[in-house]
Amino acid sequence: MSSELKQKTVSGLFWSLVDNFATYGLAFVIGVILARLLTPSEFGLIGMIMIFIALSRSVIDSGFSQALIRKKECSETDYSTVFYFNLAAGAILFGVLFWVAPYISSFFNEPRLTSLVRVLGVVLVIDALTIIQRTILTRRLDFKLQTKISVVASLVSGAIAIIMAYRGFGVWSLVARQVSQSAFHSLLLWFWNQWRPVWGFSKDSFRELFSFGSKLLVSGLIDTAYRNIYYLVIGKYFSATELGYFTRAEQFKNLPSQNLSGVISRVSFPVLASIQDDLTRLKDYYRKLIRSTMFLTFVLMLGLSAVAKPTILVLIGEKWRPSIIYLQMLCFVGMFYPLNALNLNMLKVKGRSDLFLRLEVIKKVLAVPTIIAGILWGIKVMIAGMMVNAVIAYYLNSYWSGQMIGYPLRDQVKDILPSFLIAVFISVAVFLVGQVFDAITVLSLTVQLATGTILTVGLSELIRFRDYLFLKNVLFERLVESSPSRDGL
Repeated sequence: MSSELKQKTVSGLFWSLVDNFATYGLAFVIGVILARLLTPSEFGLIGMIMIFIALSRSVIDSGFSQALIRKKECSETDYSTVFYFNLAAGAILFGVLFWVAPYISSFFNEPRLTSLVRVLGVVLVIDALTIIQRTILTRRLDFKLQTKISVVASLVSGAIAIIMAYRGFGVWSLVARQVSQSAFHSLLLWFWNQWRPVWGFSKDSFRELFSFGSKLLVSGLIDTAYRNIYYLVIGKYFSATELGYFTRAEQFKNLPSQNLSGVISRVSFPVLASIQDDLTRLKDYYRKLIRSTMFLTFVLMLGLSAVAKPTILVLIGEKWRPSIIYLQMLCFVGMFYPLNALNLNMLKVKGRSDLFLRLEVIKKVLAVPTIIAGILWGIKVMIAGMMVNAVIAYYLNSYWSGQMIGYPLRDQVKDILPSFLIAVFISVAVFLVGQVFDAITVLSLTVQLATGTILTVGLSELIRFRDYLFLKNVLFERLVESSPSRDGL
């Protein structure tokens, strides 16, 4: 790996990690506070309508941002063409959502959903204004500015939501949080980033970008529908309260898994795309990403499963106890997210959006029995099916990405198996320690976290584990680069 590429990657990973963990960390803390002020049913109401918001967001982007990032040289016409398309799509979809809101309310038999959907739909227009600004910053690997903006937007929107929840606004505090966060995020991007659209819409530019992005659009819609269909099923066939328990477990699981997936996807895609023609460098860089990412992922996700009970009870209280088993099971689903994100990124880097789409269709068809099982036998059976689907998805994604760069599935498994075994050992030890202090949840959580940290660092140092040492060196280099003494030279 060249020094320039390594420096860009380390810087991008550092600021993207800071961005995601600061943003989602703040969101997590704010969510914990709101969970103590609001009821599971109120969180469940928002969960019922998120599939419609998520699908609309996928249509607005239409895969254009990925197409722009992959393109070696982008003109102002390219950016402006996509910007105007996004804006028109956002306005149209907001109108559609506004019109179908009563039908959504009727489907779930929840009269309050009509007004909730119509107000929350405003984020579609706001997001449409923001996509190109984020894309340009991502192409430049400028995650530092994105971090600042995300943190400010999260703090302000979180404060608004907490004040509203404390004053009795209930579910509307959750709506206000999402709308205000999107609004502040968009305003700050336009204020601090200097890009402005030019007049004009190029049909040639649109066709070129859409030929790649359209397949990612369909893939994104399928994946978004799949990830959110569980909200729809639980909300329809169970209750808003049960959906609230599930969404809280999802939030805890997403803090490490979705963050790592987002960071790795956002940073690795432009970097891998920049060396897509050098197969040797591409494979070497890719293997390092796989090994180091999965060491961190396995430790975090299996560790979270081990401390699920005291974490839920200490942070959000006894009323959320049913979320514990959901969180423990979902952690095994979430540990595959970063791995699948990396393998899918390779398909996009190699320009195989067609294969990307076919794999998404196959994986989601295979998931249909899981959804049916959930309706018939309950949420736990559904999550067990999600675990099986995650393993199947990994096999399919890694098989095809490995074929393209000479990095087959067996080599990937061989590379990540040591990390998995270390993480299993640590998580079992942490779980057993928790049983000793089970009656005192605060003490149990404290001792478990300390045990997990000591075991991870101590064992990795003792055996000189390569993936731990790689991450340690990357962190050390970044800290040295950011030190005041270095800045003063």
